[in-house]
Amino acid sequence: MDEGTDARDVLENKLLPLRRGYIGVVNRSQKDIDGKKDIKAALEAERKFFLSHPGYRHIADKMGTPRLQQVLNQQLTNHIRDTLPAFRSKLQAQLLALDKEAEEYRGYRPDDPSRKTKQLLQMVQQFSVDFEKRIEGSGDQVDTVELSGGAKINRIFHERFPFELVKMECDDKEMRREISYAIKNIHGIRTGLFTPDMAFEAIVKKQIVKLKEPSIKCVDMVIQELINTVRQCSNKLECFPRLREETERIVTSHIRDRESRAKDQVLLLIDLQLSYINTNHEDFIGFASAQQRSSQTNKSQSSAGNQVIRKGWLTINNISIIKGGAKEYWFVLTAESLSWFKDDEEKEKKYMLPLDNLKVRDVEKSFMSSKHIFSIFNTESRNVYKDNRTLELACDSQDDVDSWKSSLLRAGVYPEKTTT
Repeated sequence: MDEGTDARDVLENKLLPLRRGYIGVVNRSQKDIDGKKDIKAALEAERKFFLSHPGYRHIADKMGTPRLQQVLNQQLTNHIRDTLPAFRSKLQAQLLALDKEAEEYRGYRPDDPSRKTKQLLQMVQQFSVDFEKRIEGSGDQVDTVELSGGAKINRIFHERFPFELVKMECDDKEMRREISYAIKNIHGIRTGLFTPDMAFEAIVKKQIVKLKEPSIKCVDMVIQELINTVRQCSNKLECFPRLREETERIVTSHIRDRESRAKDQVLLLIDLQLSYINTNHEDFIGFASAQQRSSQTNKSQSSAGNQVIRKGWLTINNISIIKGGAKEYWFVLTAESLSWFKDDEEKEKKYMLPLDNLKVRDVEKSFMSSKHIFSIFNTESRNVYKDNRTLELACDSQDDVDSWKSSLLRAGVYPEKTTT
């Protein structure tokens, strides 16, 4: 401290009170260290300082390094006295548990069949528990890198399956042409007055049949994820290769058996819909209801304008090297537009792209790139972004691409129809 100042209020525990108070010490200065002043002489100088200083003279017996040592030793002693009984009882309990476990192994025989059976059952039971936890989502080791187990199955149902359904959406012009031919063929030589029910059923059933392929594909994706989960759970059995192999074989064959039954059930459900169309059901939309619902849908779409559907990082892949090359931006997808910002604070907006007349197209992954790419283009052959006809967006994994395509689908940006 500077000359003429003191820390009396602090040391008397008045300024910033502490439960155990303060103890002042005088350390050697750099000058003392350079002058080879030893510790004994420094302690003596410290003692004289507190006794002679007018601000500290009355508390000199409570100051200094020896006093600090004494107080700290007392604190340590008190702490040991407080914690030792509980520590001792904990150690005794552990010792008793170890003694009990050791007693079990005193008459241990490695070839004892009962012990082998018990161990086998425990491992199989643990496999079962691990599998259930991975599907239910309450595992002790949560994967923070990618989706797995139940989460992936959830994504299959809520993102991949709706996407597959939309991909099979029919062409309006083709549909009208089919309806026209169906009506004429059913009327035959007669010029019909009313639209025949048979024409309606023929067209509707043709659309319902299309549900079979994406539904079966959904089952296949779920089955594949279940088998992947089985392999992950069997990793704990790797010390016993034959047990692991047999466990995987039995469980996988059971899943395959259930797969064929599930597919039969799915196809049966679709066949049920094909067998009879109940036009009296309250969910059935007649002509008047269809017009009314169409106008309501348009109103609800216009009112949902700025609803945020998704946010996340994407790389714009097709920026030329002259303009800085591929760069990562924070994207915000709403019901009306796709915007991107410099970062996730969303302060500096780079561009906003309206979703009108936009579609999504798959882009093959290039040999040199580790990224997975999809592109957005305008159906009226206009530039989408500055001088670019398409906006190529890149993700780290195919799952991310599928997820973004599903989100765009919710915003009304459909995939490009591919003719096979």
